[in-house]
Amino acid sequence: MFTKILIANRGEIALRVIRACRELGIRTVAVYSEADRAALHVRFADEDVCIGPGPAAASYLDAKRIIAAAEVTNAGAIHPGYGFLAENAEFAEICESCGIDFIGPKPDMIRRMGDKGVAKQVMKSAGIPVIPGSDGVVGTLDEARSIAFEIGYPVLIKAVAGGGGRGMRWCNDESELKSAFMIARSEADVAFNNPDVYIEKVILDPHHVEIQLLGDSFGNIIHLAERDCTIQRRHQKLVEECPSPIVTPELRSEMGKTAIVGASTIRYLGAGTMEFLVDRDHNFYFMEMNTRIQVEHPITEEATDIDLVKEQIRVAAGEKLRYRQEDVILNWHSIECRINAEDTENDFRPTPGEITSFHVPGGHGVRVDTAAYARYVIPPFYDSMIAKLIVRAPSRLEAIEKIKFALEEFIVEGVPTTIDYHKKILNHPDFVSGNFDTSFIQRMTEGRDRETPETTASTDDKKPGR
Repeated sequence: MFTKILIANRGEIALRVIRACRELGIRTVAVYSEADRAALHVRFADEDVCIGPGPAAASYLDAKRIIAAAEVTNAGAIHPGYGFLAENAEFAEICESCGIDFIGPKPDMIRRMGDKGVAKQVMKSAGIPVIPGSDGVVGTLDEARSIAFEIGYPVLIKAVAGGGGRGMRWCNDESELKSAFMIARSEADVAFNNPDVYIEKVILDPHHVEIQLLGDSFGNIIHLAERDCTIQRRHQKLVEECPSPIVTPELRSEMGKTAIVGASTIRYLGAGTMEFLVDRDHNFYFMEMNTRIQVEHPITEEATDIDLVKEQIRVAAGEKLRYRQEDVILNWHSIECRINAEDTENDFRPTPGEITSFHVPGGHGVRVDTAAYARYVIPPFYDSMIAKLIVRAPSRLEAIEKIKFALEEFIVEGVPTTIDYHKKILNHPDFVSGNFDTSFIQRMTEGRDRETPETTASTDDKKPGR
């Protein structure tokens, strides 16, 4: 086991890793930017190193500074958290070359799954259902026209190195293709320094369902059921739950086995997530694989009573998985709301500033992952998330009621937040009934209800299949 781990991240995920390390008897090193000098992860780590000014490019994204911090503190491993350098294959290679363990998959695994065109080909060759589309990068507009005609409109043009909806454009017909293709390439180049895009057919009325995976260096891989991440705004997740309201035990087993086959194809090591779109008939299609711990990992922990971060650290240290597939049991239903410092009345504009008052809810089955506190100043340089509110209960309806009460108890003053917006989501009849898809937020915002109840079948009508 490692004796000291440097955490190459900030905020609540850095605190989450610190807690796991403490329980494992591992000392921790926090790195921080000048903007985070008063941050809690700095306070609670055993050691800390300032790695640069506020902008992420000059601090949390500067691999040389982070490696230097690990060397000067004699940290034998680096945990990247999520975001920043977590899925950067070059950074993982640098760690290896410096004799520092990267707590995550091997560089080749990150690289193959990070290129969505390559990932799709790998999964397709393993017999995993993929969304119809291009076999790889689409280099010209004429090629895009040919593929879109073959698979049928509407289509999505997506950045191969993309995420969070950047470099992604919906195209309804050929008249929109040229503009969508050029804009997607331009956005991808700016956001990821890579203009390459690929094309997928749009799956109508889907749920976004991801399978949590854990793999060790002995070839053992298990899945820890699914998370439903369908409630999104502009491809940014707002509410997640485990298990999914549309997934039957039979479908869970089939999707889990499929995800394990895909992960086994690359001999996956560590914590990762296989993401699928599930249509109204329970057909599911591979979208991508995230080679890191996810923001929403707490709901899997709460539903299964398995500490994902501790297991991630254990397998990175060379230990065998302590769980078999039959050990993974969904004991609870868990829901998470991401509480962001955003002005929902002004297109969700981020609102950095000072939190003047801060009170988190509590009680049985209520968890808050946060690095905020009263008088904390939210910097303008990073993600706007203040906290993750997580609850667990014996049933989905009980979990919904519990998180609604918890939102009422959650006090954040000084900056606008998404708390009231989450209340609207959780009180919406389509959310309560499970009768929603990825266009739920758009319909809710526009005040539209479903035209007919048949647009998404009820869970009782659905049968497992591909």
